Amino acid sequence: MNQKSKRIRTVIVDDEELARQVLRDDLAAFEDVEVVAECSNGFEAVKVIGEKSPDLVFLDIQMPKLDGFEVLELLDDPPRVVFVTAYDEYALRAFEVHAVDYLLKPYDPQRLAEAIDQARRNIEGGPQIDLSELAWQAKPRKSLERILVKDGARVTVIPIEEVDYIEAQDDYIGIHARGKCHLKPQRLSHLDSLLDDEEYVRIHRSCILNIRRLTRIELYAKDSRLAVLRDGKKLPISRSGYARLKKLL
Repeated sequence: MNQKSKRIRTVIVDDEELARQVLRDDLAAFEDVEVVAECSNGFEAVKVIGEKSPDLVFLDIQMPKLDGFEVLELLDDPPRVVFVTAYDEYALRAFEVHAVDYLLKPYDPQRLAEAIDQARRNIEGGPQIDLSELAWQAKPRKSLERILVKDGARVTVIPIEEVDYIEAQDDYIGIHARGKCHLKPQRLSHLDSLLDDEEYVRIHRSCILNIRRLTRIELYAKDSRLAVLRDGKKLPISRSGYARLKKLL
């Protein structure tokens, strides 16, 4: 190790105690890596990472309550992340959120060393490995199951099946569910890519509809239509949106 290299303050997040212990023991072989905290669930991770401001987080993906991607979503200033998981189906999404690296359990010592080296490069601003090679591992991603909305220290978890529709509102999206509208800073196009396209359809460039809430389609004017929801709400349908709807109805 270069004696001038800064210490990499690291947090381990995994819901399995044995997995945390194994990784902690493996990281002890790297003189410049300092484990400053361990977390057993996603909510604890959000709190600890916010308090400790680590340089690097080894983050499990599949955890109860909050998964690894949701942890990152709730952080105001996400640190560099190495995802550690037993499932390869998340590789592409890990690349999309600019992970430093992606370790598939069980990893070997050489693979861990490569991840640490990549983290050093990232922290020091040096040339990095092109992680796009991870994309080939990706299986089709699972559809989004819930949406998290953060308001200060409060986090609202909205099961996706409870969403009526989602609309773009300037730099935010408005998530309409259970009679309320929840604002979240996110692009509608990004959320659209995560939803089940057999149940959620983009009926307009600024609106995604849960087709289970649709009762009928009304002709509003020539080539103009409206989606009428169960609660009476009416939403405009574009030509391309109508074409997508017809494929599902």
